[in-house]
Amino acid sequence: MSLASNTTNTANTANTSSASKKRIAIACQGGGSHTAFTAGVLQGLLGDLPADAEVVALSGTSGGAICAALAWEGLVRGDPGLAIRKLREFWDATAAKEPLDKVLNQILIGIQSLRDLMVLPEVSPYQFPPWAGDQFRESLNSFFNFEELRQLARKPGAPTLQIGAVEVLSGRFELFTGEELCVECLMASAAIPELFRAVTVPGRGVFWDGLFSQNPPIHDLAYHDIDELWLIQINPSTIARIPTDNHEILDRRNSLAGNLSMEQELGFIETFNRVIAAGKMQDPKLRQIHISRIPLDRSLHSRSKLDRRPELLDDLRQYGQVKSRRFLKDRDSRKGDFSRMAASP
Repeated sequence: MSLASNTTNTANTANTSSASKKRIAIACQGGGSHTAFTAGVLQGLLGDLPADAEVVALSGTSGGAICAALAWEGLVRGDPGLAIRKLREFWDATAAKEPLDKVLNQILIGIQSLRDLMVLPEVSPYQFPPWAGDQFRESLNSFFNFEELRQLARKPGAPTLQIGAVEVLSGRFELFTGEELCVECLMASAAIPELFRAVTVPGRGVFWDGLFSQNPPIHDLAYHDIDELWLIQINPSTIARIPTDNHEILDRRNSLAGNLSMEQELGFIETFNRVIAAGKMQDPKLRQIHISRIPLDRSLHSRSKLDRRPELLDDLRQYGQVKSRRFLKDRDSRKGDFSRMAASP
């Protein structure tokens, strides 16, 4: 891409019909049930993608990884409508609709609420049979044909997929790509330590939720010759007042932790943008990347990230569709700004 010379292979795969289009990367931040918002945004973007835009890369972490993979499948199959449908069906299947599931969901939310008021005993997922993990695996396998998708990912010009996770023993950040996508990769990115056992990815290690690493992966997207980065952001960057209650403090701490790597990686891109704009780097392969955020700008309690009530998930997904329309309308009005930025030295 834009930041290194090793991007010529990606550039060479672009065909002449798309040469005039803006190359877009979409990064999807994770955040449990709040990521239903991401599904709605992706549905809106894929359903009304501007004629001047080509999505060449997607990345995601935790729930954002699953949404990114569902959207990516539609792109590699040349069928955005498939992605739009699967994004809806996945969150419909995730919702707590059956009587027993509703009760379990309410119990989990109740436990989270009690933790705001008192110290509760910690329970390890290793003290119970791995039912939750097994159910999650079964659900993912019902939505993805992983072997077929790995083959499609190797086609020339196929968009890139990057999934973030953290290796438990070494602490290193890992990226799984479309060429190696398997059910364990998505499970690893979404393995919340309090709820799931660590996930073994054959040949790669043992993993926990990618929220502890890159949330979402951004840095490597910059090496795919992109013109624009669209970030779907779940955790708020700013808040209106100082948190004073325990649950408010916990909410803010979780948001800051979730945004740490994201802001650092965005800062990396913005630094290169300034260097290029100042004319200090003359490599013709380098160009500025326009960063846009599509934020979940609602005041939501952190415990609702584990809430699977159908009305909550539907509301967040529909709000994501609204925000995508606003974003695309605003982007269309700012095309002149993009052109001036691209023409700057």
